[in-house]
Formats: sequence, C-alpha cells, structure tokens
Amino acid sequence: MRDLHQLDQYRIRGHAAHNVYGWDGDGTCGCFTMTSPTDHQPLVIVASSEGGWDHVSVSCKNRCPNWIEMDYVKRSFFRDDETAMQLHVPPSAHINVHPNCLHLWAPNDGTKIPLPPPIFV
Repeated sequence: MRDLHQLDQYRIRGHAAHNVYGWDGDGTCGCFTMTSPTDHQPLVIVASSEGGWDHVSVSCKNRCPNWIEMDYVKRSFFRDDETAMQLHVPPSAHINVHPNCLHLWAPNDGTKIPLPPPIFV
C-alpha cells in the first residue's frame, strides 16, 4: 500500500475520524473521503495494514461502489506495481457490517497474489 500520508488531502480528521477509527490514523491507516469519479458522490474509505494484510473498505451511502470507483480507490491507495483483490468468500464466512461496502485486500508481507496467465486477464 502507498504511504497514506500521500492521501492526507482526503483524510478525515478529528471527531469524525475518532468516532469511526479511534484516531486520525497515520501512514498505514485512517479514514478518508474521496469524490466518486462517476457521480461525484462521497466515497467513504477506511484503510488499515495489520495481520499481514493491507485492507481498504469503500462504501457509498445508498449503493455499493461500482467498478470504476473501486479501480479509482485501488489506484489511489495501492502502488502501481501491486495487485489488490476483492474476495468472494463462502456464505458461512460472510460478515456484512455495512450493506453498501466493498473491500480490497493485498498481502503486505511480500507474498505475491497468484494471477492467471495474462491472456486470461
């Protein structure tokens, strides 16, 4: 993941951040608001880096984020040389805390996410 201080212009600070995250965050975590490139609505983003994973959650008020928005957030929060993924877990492992939220994940221990042959992607 990028050093999140590069995104400080989008960082939520003070009382609003403390209610969600407990503090303002740092170079590895925090809460952010970016404008959707599709409909200019706010995207609320929570980023963290712990337990071997970089994680970004993206939510909208009245709908799930779309592909263009998720790609925009991926390119903003992760380096160009990183692969990030959305996971579709079995129903037994699904936890839904927010109905309009999607997630991006990337291992932060140097492990590369396996990819299919380039022609398939």
